Amino acid sequence: MMKILKKGFLILTIIIFSGFGQVILAQSTKIRGRIIDSETKQPLPFVNISFKGTTIGTTSDFDGQYFLETRNPEDSLHVSFVGYKERVFKIQVANFQTLNVELKSESFDLQEIKVVPGENPAHILLRKIIAKKEKNNPAHFDSYEYESYTKMEMDLNNINDDFKNKKIMRQFQFVFDYVDTSVITGKPYLPVFITESLSDYHFQKKPRVEREVIKASQMSGINDNASLAQFTGQLHQNVNIYENYIDLFNMGFVSPIADGGLRYYKYYLTDSAYRDGNWCYHMSFKPKRKQEPTFVGDFWVTDTTFAIQNMQMRIAKGVNLNWVKDLVSNNEFQKLNDSTWFLKKQNLFVDFMLTEKDSTKQMGFFGRKTISYRDVKINPPIKEEIVKLDNNVIVKETALTQSKEYWDNARPFRLSERESGIYSMVDSIQNVPLYRNIIDVIQTFVTGYYVHGKFEYGPYYKLYSFNEIEGNRFMFGGRTSNDFSTKIMLNGHLAYGDKDNKFKYGLGFLYMINKLPRETFGMQYKHDIQQLGKSPNAFTEGNILSSLLKRNPNNKLTMVNQLEAHYEKEWLQGFSNTLKFRYRDISPTKYVPFGNTVINGGDPIAGITSTELELRTRFTQNEKMVMGEFERVHLGGPFPVFNLYLTMGMKDALGADNEYYKVDLSIEHTVEIPPLGNFYYLLNAGKLFGKVPYPLLHLHEGNETYAFDPYAFNMMNYYEFTSDQYVSLFVEHHFNGLILNRIPLFRKLKWRTVISGKGLIGSLSDKNNGTLTNSDAKMLFPQGLSDVSKPYFEASVGIENIFKFIRIDAMWRLNHLEDNPYQDFEEFGIRAMFQFTF
Repeated sequence: MMKILKKGFLILTIIIFSGFGQVILAQSTKIRGRIIDSETKQPLPFVNISFKGTTIGTTSDFDGQYFLETRNPEDSLHVSFVGYKERVFKIQVANFQTLNVELKSESFDLQEIKVVPGENPAHILLRKIIAKKEKNNPAHFDSYEYESYTKMEMDLNNINDDFKNKKIMRQFQFVFDYVDTSVITGKPYLPVFITESLSDYHFQKKPRVEREVIKASQMSGINDNASLAQFTGQLHQNVNIYENYIDLFNMGFVSPIADGGLRYYKYYLTDSAYRDGNWCYHMSFKPKRKQEPTFVGDFWVTDTTFAIQNMQMRIAKGVNLNWVKDLVSNNEFQKLNDSTWFLKKQNLFVDFMLTEKDSTKQMGFFGRKTISYRDVKINPPIKEEIVKLDNNVIVKETALTQSKEYWDNARPFRLSERESGIYSMVDSIQNVPLYRNIIDVIQTFVTGYYVHGKFEYGPYYKLYSFNEIEGNRFMFGGRTSNDFSTKIMLNGHLAYGDKDNKFKYGLGFLYMINKLPRETFGMQYKHDIQQLGKSPNAFTEGNILSSLLKRNPNNKLTMVNQLEAHYEKEWLQGFSNTLKFRYRDISPTKYVPFGNTVINGGDPIAGITSTELELRTRFTQNEKMVMGEFERVHLGGPFPVFNLYLTMGMKDALGADNEYYKVDLSIEHTVEIPPLGNFYYLLNAGKLFGKVPYPLLHLHEGNETYAFDPYAFNMMNYYEFTSDQYVSLFVEHHFNGLILNRIPLFRKLKWRTVISGKGLIGSLSDKNNGTLTNSDAKMLFPQGLSDVSKPYFEASVGIENIFKFIRIDAMWRLNHLEDNPYQDFEEFGIRAMFQFTF
């Protein structure tokens, strides 16, 4: 089973990271090797290597390594370096080959040379490049448009004979005819996922408009999936070398031509030559220090305009980045007129490794992407019909059904016979039973549901749990699968506790009216226990982890009967409304009593009911997201996310007698501050108008487990503080190795520091303050619950990236430290969480 999981995890990660890659140029001529001095055996950097008679070439890096690739049928390789005898080698066309070269030094009679001390000419050239950056940056244009072809591929690598001969691989033998070798790493690989798209892209700076219309899209093994087709487009992958920092895997890498580049890089002016009719200078660069988010590589820059003609970057060795063994980015620019340059082609290659072991033996995978740009137009007026499109990425109805002939004409190159066969090979993998079994195991582990036919059983982590109210809790649940329908999803569960001897249950559905833009309708009814005052990120009721990781008795649960219906409408990408109707009947327990005040008679209250209408407005811009058939995962973006909730409580014929109004606003954002890391903040504010019992007030989000909850006050208990108006602020800064990278031991461990702080202040009006028995409030507060007119603060210092998955925080409760016989709180605590980060 563990072997299946290990191999299955590879397949899963391939799916997760399918947003990264560079085009595979199978059937092209690929050469890699190392160049050394024939006498000293020392590596030679800056050696010129090119296909003879062409401008297709490269230079050796600081270790003498080089790689070169072309689709052209070139059969000779030319190697030259000042002070050495040049050499020409015959090569095999349309094959991979390793060519290590030894160069012999050449003697010259030179006249006396007088060396005049002065500034490094590479630094002079760099300052001229920086001075022209704004003009040469494509982002400075008022508007532009182009047609782009994007191809992405995911490949399993280190495919060797031992792997092919494993018993588990017998059903996959037909795929090994497509094994190729990477020119960058020299590793053999096997394509397992391919996607292509052809798009028209439109950009306008003011007012900002970004639109991508996908005209054609095809994917191996995936049919009729317009939502996935979105992510083959240009909007979600962007490497702009003219920006000071390049965001890769949520880490800001310093651009080689950043304004402060001299603080991070060493530069070398190595050559000058005419290239495509332009006099150009060649520069190489490497980082000054270890483990900083920097690159090693080279670029050609034109004279006069000082625009980059071509730049190749490779992440520096030892960068504190998880899962990524190697990354190479190549950016080629085209000249549109005498002073204007624009992208022509971008390639990105990523070598993902799951472990830190010997990368030449451990299996991993490659991600490859190429984008070709053509028909570029600068400063065109953007058409009104483009502005009116209701989404940043539009997939045309015919995009997924284009013919082979259409693709043959659309690609900027012709596919070889072998490349064309890769599509059918990858599709064939889907039909192998073993592949399906592996996918089932991994999907169950990640989603919590086991899919069988038209039904999904789960979630498995709720099958058994325990708490002080129910005792041992057993639950069986599930939902319909995509095989049942991609328009409607039904769900339900049944639970039983052996202490209270009661059944709990829930039923509901979600109907997908429209996927893009999203429009849904759903209903849900449940009769079950619920933890009031928990954060949206907390363990759900019945989760075994909430039982195992509790730090206080798990007894503050409440029985709730709830009927909820919603209608969700996305008007534009990033702008949506959700209207909800919610009816709740909440019952007390001996641990969470509903006591009456003396003024109201003092008799216990049997329960409360409420009927609410809630309107949620959500707004952001240029947000990344991943979509399934019914669910969305928001990945954030360059702008804050605003959420506004307007809630109205009503009296009704069902017995609800609580009339009130609530307004809640949240602003959430992660700000990249390279090279200092990233800063996250969440600002919440709310106010309730009316008189309500305490379960309908804002019960501030506590956490009574040892699991770190980013959306809760981790040192606060449930039912400790409540308000009818409040403001809270959560802040967190991730240093991404900035501090610990400077300490040798921690540099090797690749641990990272994180600090956070949380604050809250609120108040209670007299009519809602149930702390006193003679209060006029609708309900007496349980012992230990109070207002938070005195601000509450907590802070933490943590280490993350422990074994790549674990974060551990030391936390301090900074005030409200007075003895409270009804609240068993900690002044200091340790919290931990699992997280997946690069």
